[in-house]
Amino acid sequence: MDAPRLITIAAAQMAGNQLTDTRTQILDRMLALMDQAAEAGVRLLAFPELALTTFFPTQHMTDPEQIAQYFEPASPADPYAVLSTPHAKPLVDKANELGIDFYLGFAERWTTGEDGEMATTTDYNTTIYYSVAAKKGIAKYRKVHLPGTIEPLEDPKAFQQLEKRYFTPGDLGFQAFRAPGLVEGALKADDVGPDTDPKSTVGKGDPILGMLICNDRRWPEAWRPYGLQGAELVIEGYNTTAWAPQYPGTPAEQQSLAEFHHRLSCQAGSYQNGLWGLHVAKCGDENGQGLIGGSMIVDPLGRVVAEARTADADELVMATIDLALCRRPRDRVFNFEKHRRLEHYGLAGRQVGLEEIPLLGRAV
Repeated sequence: MDAPRLITIAAAQMAGNQLTDTRTQILDRMLALMDQAAEAGVRLLAFPELALTTFFPTQHMTDPEQIAQYFEPASPADPYAVLSTPHAKPLVDKANELGIDFYLGFAERWTTGEDGEMATTTDYNTTIYYSVAAKKGIAKYRKVHLPGTIEPLEDPKAFQQLEKRYFTPGDLGFQAFRAPGLVEGALKADDVGPDTDPKSTVGKGDPILGMLICNDRRWPEAWRPYGLQGAELVIEGYNTTAWAPQYPGTPAEQQSLAEFHHRLSCQAGSYQNGLWGLHVAKCGDENGQGLIGGSMIVDPLGRVVAEARTADADELVMATIDLALCRRPRDRVFNFEKHRRLEHYGLAGRQVGLEEIPLLGRAV
């Protein structure tokens, strides 16, 4: 039996951030959640998608200055610049004081161009991972699967989802990373020789993590790269619509279905890749629009081990997890090395849209 590799983790579920809320008001709530996490012994804390602001893609904006107020600047010279701004530096200071790593979702304005080159600016829906042991951001992920439209729907009563208007699809792919300092006695590269069999070190090093954002969780193509890299925990923040008047069903029916699809996606992603999932919502009413709750922690067998008690409030959802449990499914039904059949998966990597197979003739 593998030795336990325990970490106490938590989702910092947040109630809606209103258009009228100041950055300071939002940040104060986040800091309070971090304090609660410290009292409970949490070592890794996740905040939702676009945690620092309201979910502004529901708003149709045309003024560049109005749009810019929601974005945090970054560049190749300072890829984690948000961590030194007044909007996030207090989180870093608190995390260092309390010994808590964190995942943080925000809107990123990425600018390239040096010494006379034409500057290029690209906006992303982004999350980063801050490591207390490293004293810096050590990983970044940009949302790949952007829902919604570029132009607003014509129906004035429709709920607008304009992520495609404000963001570019992420360009970093699904890159797993190791987070130092979370597991005592983790095997390091310095501890093994060049001839060491890589299979002998599986499940013994620093935890391997992955990150997703909201709609990404619905796409199996987003999960499988993490499973193939040995990820033991995938973290995902979301702002998911509870209901929209342009769709069929009552608000209660729509919300029930949205919550079902949320759980289905998260549990399937963990089960089919043998890894833990940490999922954190911005929930309840936000600017008159409902967002689902359902912040939860899912184990590598697809079981929900902790879930939010509220659907419209700031709340800490926590559990002490054993990363060694990942070995159980990976040694059996999801042992990729033994059971995957790449020769039959070609279509999944070649074709984007639905293309029906040929029609049958009348003679059949």
